[in-house]
Amino acid sequence: MTSVQVARHEDDATGNGAAGSTPEEGYERGLGSRQVQMIAIGGAIGVGLFMGAGANIAKAGPSIILMYALAGVIIFFIMRALGELLLYRPVSGSFSEYAREFLGPFFGYVTGWTYWLMWIVTGMAELTAAAIYIHFWFPDIPQWVSALVFLVVLFGVNLISVKIFGEVEFWFSMVKVTAIIGMIVIGLGVLTLGFSDAGDTATPSNLWSHGGMFPNGIGDSLMTLQGVMFAYLAVELVGVTAGESENPKETLPKAINTLPWRIIVFYVGALAVLLAVVKWTEFSAGQSPFVHGFEKMGIPLAAGIINFVVLTAALSSCNSGMYSTGRMLRDLANNFEAPKVFGKLNARKTPAVGITVSVILMGIGVVLNYVVPEKAFTYVVSVATASGIWTWMMILLSHIRYRSAVRAGRLPASSFPAPGGAIFSWVAFIFLVCVTGMIAYDKDSRVSLYVGAVWAVALAVGWVLLRRANPQLGQRQAQPAVAGEPQDATPGK
Repeated sequence: MTSVQVARHEDDATGNGAAGSTPEEGYERGLGSRQVQMIAIGGAIGVGLFMGAGANIAKAGPSIILMYALAGVIIFFIMRALGELLLYRPVSGSFSEYAREFLGPFFGYVTGWTYWLMWIVTGMAELTAAAIYIHFWFPDIPQWVSALVFLVVLFGVNLISVKIFGEVEFWFSMVKVTAIIGMIVIGLGVLTLGFSDAGDTATPSNLWSHGGMFPNGIGDSLMTLQGVMFAYLAVELVGVTAGESENPKETLPKAINTLPWRIIVFYVGALAVLLAVVKWTEFSAGQSPFVHGFEKMGIPLAAGIINFVVLTAALSSCNSGMYSTGRMLRDLANNFEAPKVFGKLNARKTPAVGITVSVILMGIGVVLNYVVPEKAFTYVVSVATASGIWTWMMILLSHIRYRSAVRAGRLPASSFPAPGGAIFSWVAFIFLVCVTGMIAYDKDSRVSLYVGAVWAVALAVGWVLLRRANPQLGQRQAQPAVAGEPQDATPGK
């Protein structure tokens, strides 16, 4: 029995389905293994690495490599927790569904809307970055014009079908992966063979010779963790694809288990080679460190190529944002937590209404690029990071509650248990609390907490209104699988 059939059977038995259907019913399982794998890889390579790393390097020096590695370990804990939940019950609205089941309906509602907000503001960040990258070739084009053009084109891609989205994302990710591997190979060539203009000064000692690994102190290095965590936003997108993957039981564990290698190669490895070739003091905020690195090596053509790659990375992430916002709104609508119009699919089996509304709101990023182009990226990054941290916290708390239910015999064990169980989930949760404290301490990032306070009030008011319209909303909870059910009825079978 498929996961869709299991969930439909449960809802039919309890009468709790949204009009007799599950959140993922009606979707086309059009994402194949290679697409899910590449979406997972591409999700770990975005603006946070290609553009945000410049500011982080300037603040932390070579220790930024350690910060990305530390954050990467925490992200792996989060993704293994999510993986265990996904194999227990793979559904399209994974984060909100698990929060709804294990923490209560209100938390499912808040998580779904907050994850939607995260992708709205992330989309703004990606549009901003893409517009900045266009300046490399066309400095006279206003940022807002480029951002608007990209917004319209990607909107069209997402309305066609999930197969087209998957194929576009596959090739976006392929470009990013190929480019980073190429950067590492060329950088190693400069270090070992000494060719190019940077050959005379390129040396591994650049990692510790200019003020040490922590040139500005450990405190400043730790403060970069908020920006580093933004770089990892979207790794959890694999969970949203669960309802449209051809074989989630096989593709999802494979995608999650390759995460450590992606972090080692694309973050730790790429930054280590880059900072060995070009000393950290030459990098600054507002400029891609990879483009600057190739310019220092005297390879202008390569710098143009890398600029194209980072442009691709920004568009890839924005493309993923449009995909996930439509699915999250549909999950909310099917749980009576959003207007029911968001629950409709068009003839191509895509949530067109939800995507359209989300794209219109992403257009605020175009306005920001017109009004405050120099601050647009900083503002939206801080808000996106805070929203992402909430989502990760809900994943961890849901996992902790799930493991407790498994130990008590109330729920079946997942076929993909997280190493360390609930212990590592607690470690990751405490880490995220500390990062939240850093966001509050930093004056530039603090704006996200102000936005968060307004968002919390809006969600609370919305919940009250929804409860009045549907008094049973607060009592409704996602239906779990049943402990002891036949093995062939386990989600994903």
